[in-house]
Amino acid sequence: MRAAVTAATALTATGLLAVAPGATAAYADAAEPAGVSAAAPSGAVPEMYRSGTGPEVRVNQVGYLPDGPKNATVASDAGTGVPWQLRNAAGKTVASGLTTPRGMDAASAQSVHAIDFSAYTTPGKGYRLVVGGEASHPFAIGADVYDGLRQDALKFYYTQRSGIAIDDRLRPGYGRPAGHVSAGETGDRAVPCVNNGCDYTLNVAGGWYDAGDQGKYVVNGGISVYQLMNEFERSRTAPTGGAAKLGDGALAIPESHNGVPDILDEARWEQEFLLRMQVPAGKPLAGMAHHKVQDDSWTTLPTRPDQDTKKRVLYPPSTAATLNLAATAAQAARVFAPYDRAFAERNLAAAKAAWAAAKAHPSMYASGDSGSGGGGYGDTDVSDEFYWAAAELYLTTGEQQYADFLHASPQHTADIWSERGFGWDHVAALGRLDLATVPNNLPDRDAVRRSVVQGADRYLATLRANPYGTPYAPSDNRYDWGSNSMVLNNLVVIATAYDLTGDAKYRDGVLQGMDYVLGRNVLDRSYVTGYGTNYSHNQHSRWYAHSLDKRLPAPPKGALAGGANSGNEDDVAKAKLAGCAPQYCYVDDVMAFAGNELTINWNAPLAWVSAFISDQRDGGVREPAPAQVTNPVRR
Repeated sequence: MRAAVTAATALTATGLLAVAPGATAAYADAAEPAGVSAAAPSGAVPEMYRSGTGPEVRVNQVGYLPDGPKNATVASDAGTGVPWQLRNAAGKTVASGLTTPRGMDAASAQSVHAIDFSAYTTPGKGYRLVVGGEASHPFAIGADVYDGLRQDALKFYYTQRSGIAIDDRLRPGYGRPAGHVSAGETGDRAVPCVNNGCDYTLNVAGGWYDAGDQGKYVVNGGISVYQLMNEFERSRTAPTGGAAKLGDGALAIPESHNGVPDILDEARWEQEFLLRMQVPAGKPLAGMAHHKVQDDSWTTLPTRPDQDTKKRVLYPPSTAATLNLAATAAQAARVFAPYDRAFAERNLAAAKAAWAAAKAHPSMYASGDSGSGGGGYGDTDVSDEFYWAAAELYLTTGEQQYADFLHASPQHTADIWSERGFGWDHVAALGRLDLATVPNNLPDRDAVRRSVVQGADRYLATLRANPYGTPYAPSDNRYDWGSNSMVLNNLVVIATAYDLTGDAKYRDGVLQGMDYVLGRNVLDRSYVTGYGTNYSHNQHSRWYAHSLDKRLPAPPKGALAGGANSGNEDDVAKAKLAGCAPQYCYVDDVMAFAGNELTINWNAPLAWVSAFISDQRDGGVREPAPAQVTNPVRR
């Protein structure tokens, strides 16, 4: 844990806000100092953070593509530009210029300047930006700077698996026995359903643990497995898709070298679980999907999954969960058909059964009450889930009934591009994105594609107006739980516009927007474990809990922290972050679950966007489009 500031902050002659010589910078995981008070005014910056959290020159700590945009942000209240230098690993100045004042940034409560050094294109490692004698963290310039992250963000899912022992030879330091494999009350092989009068148990083993607990939730698993399968589809249809980098053997998982791309093998582990959550034929509510399976009360931290002694409970079916199953099963029928025809057919049958069941029971809403032992995931508007499911069923089958439903849905022409972006409870965008990109014969497909570009334009405008280059800037100046996933999901929309149009402004927007996640933020922090110099490594988890038990590992390389959250719902955040300006509302503490949890639906867009950037090579001219893949499972 880093110490609090021990010397006063100095204002240099250039106007750069810097820590005085000999002082120790305050970090987000510092001990709570005097002056952090619950009475702090809303939007204020706690005293411990007013000098920043490290070098005042904030960069993407991983790096930049040679021909792509290269931007940085520096805290400065100077009224005019101040000099900057780009220095290579040997300390030689290779580029220089003046910063551009951007004024007061509401999200950080700081006056900031921007630096654009895009003109410098020479690959190398160990570069630093220097302003007023203060240097940034080192970073690289190269076409391969995202190649590792695209793999590690996906490798995260293997160690999240339920119902299988994690092989330490595949993930050194992360091996553990299988969790929840018994048919007893603490396992997932015969879990009784509760609160809806059912008289059966279900084998719901497998799948991914949702986050830092042992719950498994269909609506969160749905968007997560969708994004993995969507990343795979993009690799086959997008002009810059890199299918070879997602091939068999890429992820070092037990299924590697079985003739199926590893990303699909990993997605299948979750999809098999979602199929098991469907109410069996012959039972009341047949075809519906149970909302979640979780412990009946919270386990303590730390608790490895195989050491969980809590009773497992299966929650009632919900319309939202059922439509998530319909959507992902229809998508799985499409993507798995070339590799496992029987599995594809099984998914298509499940998707159609779920669709029929949801239409028969359109308002079975899950309660937002989490109960003790898991998240709630309540949702009382399922029009977006109906739209997404209809889109996936249409794309896979081509049947007119689904096209008719799409055209009758208000979601088809609604402005769905909210400033906060899409997520597990706002999924209309998933249908819109797939209708725009997956080959199909929808009569108004051109209008759908135009709407995606319009959404991208909105997020791109937000990014350009933001001095930290992020496409996420809520009008109420409050960052949400999981704000990093919202940044990334908005980048998915911008990236899709690039795939549709080839306009470089969208590609460049994605490259710049990723900077925020990897260090170009007020905390000078990369939110991805193992990437950058100052990165998150104490994410909230019951088994990646090294800070609580030295025998346990820290989160694996490539794990994304949720990010700044103005709500400060956990006790650590309440104590340390009272009155925080939005970007400051984060602490790297294993108990700070409101801002520092890791989840499957946050790593999914990280993997998607990292793959997109890796596919851009030098960040310059795009390659010719490959032939589009035809749909192999239409009936």
